[in-house]
Amino acid sequence: MLNVSDLLEQIKQSPYREIEVKAPHTGEIAFADIKPGDKVHGPQGTWKEKPGTLLATLTRERNPKPICAPEKGIVGAVHSELEKQFVECSTTLVTLRHHLTREEVENIILRKALYLFKAPERAKYYFTPEMAAKLRSHDPGSVVVRNGQEIFIMSRMKRELPLYYSGPDGVIYATYFTPNDNVDADAPLIGVCPQEELPAIKEVIMHVQTEWQERS
Repeated sequence: MLNVSDLLEQIKQSPYREIEVKAPHTGEIAFADIKPGDKVHGPQGTWKEKPGTLLATLTRERNPKPICAPEKGIVGAVHSELEKQFVECSTTLVTLRHHLTREEVENIILRKALYLFKAPERAKYYFTPEMAAKLRSHDPGSVVVRNGQEIFIMSRMKRELPLYYSGPDGVIYATYFTPNDNVDADAPLIGVCPQEELPAIKEVIMHVQTEWQERS
């Protein structure tokens, strides 16, 4: 069993994620007025329709493309030696240090602590009507699933097939897919927690929710 308390302490020691902002295609690069240590913001608005802080502009065939910060963070490095240079696709332009949010910390812990039942192939997935009704009528984290139980319908190429859960018995603690959206092969569908481990996970998640300091 994973020691989730130790995992939380490890995250606290290094509560950041390094983000490399790369050129999406070839072109000539011109950096915005940014320098190491500057704060930047990611996309904003209800639908993330407002772009993040402008980091650079990439021009190809006289078509400028703005490159904006994908997340909130601090500028770590700017590869200013590339200014006015022609760069290849995937060249690193800027690195950002993003302080993990409360939600991201919870997600890291759960993805390591839970058993992740994954999609066998790229398709759309739905809970069976029986399982969907249970999830709607029960409290979160209380619906039990057992090895070999039919809980999904896999829809692909206009065919619908049953999908049976394989893994340890436990409660469905997290759901990672959205009905009607395609899910890539090997992407998690649900996170299952053995019932005897549930109290420890709930306690650590409670600590995250009450103690984790968000950064503005």
